[in-house]
Amino acid sequence: MLPLRLARSALFAAVCVTLAALAHWFAGGTLPSPARLALGAAVVTAITAVAAGREREPVLIALLLGAAQLFLHGLFTWHAAPTAMPPGHGLASDVEMELCHLTATLMTGWWVARGETALWSVLRRLAVRVVLLLAPCPIRPPAPSAPAYRAPGIPYESVLRHAVVRRGPPLPAAL
Repeated sequence: MLPLRLARSALFAAVCVTLAALAHWFAGGTLPSPARLALGAAVVTAITAVAAGREREPVLIALLLGAAQLFLHGLFTWHAAPTAMPPGHGLASDVEMELCHLTATLMTGWWVARGETALWSVLRRLAVRVVLLLAPCPIRPPAPSAPAYRAPGIPYESVLRHAVVRRGPPLPAAL
């Protein structure tokens, strides 16, 4: 299922890099160049393609996202030429920039965890349907099983001696 793995990785990388770039720009940094965005997307896609082989826990997803955001922050700020910001734009603080990347991580983490849950649920249901379609079916239903053998002369009461039989209306209560 390599095409599914690569599609999931590429979609994840697109969302992760877009949120990281927007958070970086919103916090006072510059918008990364297209070459840096492409490099960041390629690295994140390659790493997540390895991890996308099976369903992952939300905690591991959050840790991987945090590492991706730290990597992208470093990539976006590495030898970045400072530019003048318009008045009122940006938070201009490393702590606030890290908070923006953390927000991007939380947003991406929520999105990925929900997407993973939905995708794997659909894949499980499809797998069950495929198995049911490919399972051999009998042409006709099996014959009903034969009744249990009862030797002649043994009354039913002895077989059902522990059964309680109460037929008819209840007796009137004595006063």
